[in-house]
Amino acid sequence: MAIMAKSNKTDFTPAPEGLHPAVCVDVIDLGMVTTQWGESHQIKIRWQLEDDDPKTRRPYLVQRQFRNSLHEKSSLRPLLESWRGKKFTEEELKGFDLERLLGANCQLQIIHRITGEGGTFANVQAIVACGKRQTKLVARDYVREKDRIKNANAISESEEIDDSVPF
Repeated sequence: MAIMAKSNKTDFTPAPEGLHPAVCVDVIDLGMVTTQWGESHQIKIRWQLEDDDPKTRRPYLVQRQFRNSLHEKSSLRPLLESWRGKKFTEEELKGFDLERLLGANCQLQIIHRITGEGGTFANVQAIVACGKRQTKLVARDYVREKDRIKNANAISESEEIDDSVPF
């Protein structure tokens, strides 16, 4: 089986800064990840914003990675409590199913971060509950990462391969 390498350069448009209605479309278990503080179990939460990217005409997607912990000093716990609008109970702290977030609406505060190379990334700064009269969003045209075909980039047997280059 081929292992494909390709350019990472994309014509990416970051979500605009500001407060945006959003819906949670994915919770991804990244497993054990080595970070600057050592190895920890990480997750990624992905949201779809109400607004569409004018270039792609698809909803903006934003995400944030967290250590999978509800410890009081974690970054995940206070954001989830802000989103829920209430603190976790002692019973919930024993084990909270993060897949319950799927389809949950919220408002995301997006800020931009400029990289050293001049790229712009949209970062989720804060999460708050929806307003009482806010229209409920439903995910559009999104397939959860765990449900995607893993070998989408594999070369099919019918494609020709140029063997004139030695590597």
